[in-house]
Amino acid sequence: MADPYETLGVKKDASAKDIRDAYRRLAKKYHPDVNPGDTVAEAKFKDISAAHALLSDADKRARYDRGEIDATGQERGPAYGYSRSAQGQQGNPFEGQDFADLFGDLFNGGRPRGPAKGQSAHYQMTISFLEAVNGVPKKRITMPDGKVIDLQIPPGAESGQVLRLRGQGAPGRAGGPAGDVLIELSVAPHPVYRREEQTIHLDVPITYAEAVLGAKIEVPTPRGPVTVTVPPHSDSGTKLRLRGRGVPAHGGKAAGDAIVTLRLVLGTVDPALEAFLRDHQPEKSEANPRQALLRDAA
Repeated sequence: MADPYETLGVKKDASAKDIRDAYRRLAKKYHPDVNPGDTVAEAKFKDISAAHALLSDADKRARYDRGEIDATGQERGPAYGYSRSAQGQQGNPFEGQDFADLFGDLFNGGRPRGPAKGQSAHYQMTISFLEAVNGVPKKRITMPDGKVIDLQIPPGAESGQVLRLRGQGAPGRAGGPAGDVLIELSVAPHPVYRREEQTIHLDVPITYAEAVLGAKIEVPTPRGPVTVTVPPHSDSGTKLRLRGRGVPAHGGKAAGDAIVTLRLVLGTVDPALEAFLRDHQPEKSEANPRQALLRDAA
């Protein structure tokens, strides 16, 4: 496997943020969902994920930089220390190798010394807005390597949140436990809803008659539609609070509310209403609604 720094296109002294940003950029470019049927892109995506898994782990990165493990995260055999230290020199071929390690390798026959946990895999996954808000008890997904996994998305999930699937990564060595799968979530935007922590916001259009006379209207929420009372004489921009209809309670947080903002939509104006307004001459009987605006702007 190629050097993980070269795979991600970063320098040896790259920061954790540089590594994360490089991984995200390349993962979006080579993800199998973006390149269906492209085996070259799929292989590239696997290499990118493996490189990120190693370099994002501070301990593994340090061990790789010291030459203790290879690019796959596996322990280097005893011959590695020999060839690395002896290359291009005529001196002691065991220079730089600890004698305890040397004799340990000899008596162990060069075999790895004990079990080790398997390598973890890092992936990104985009979920819908409603999946993030309401959660999904069981979402079956297919990983880039073809493995099928059942994933539980908790209510209130957010972009950047990482879900850990223990024991779903690479097999361990010498009887060690399997590694984990780490999935970073990205929440897609919704055409109707906006989220601010536990609160859901949405704009709801109402007619002129509903604004003047009031009405009972059906309004969607992430947890299903509800009936809302529009008070008479409601202005466009009036906000109505629907308690408990936002993000469900989770992780010690109470259920959020939904905030409905009324938006007046005239639509097709009835000719009789238009004639009435002309005869009514509202400029003589109503206060100027822009009076405060003009005063404050001066």
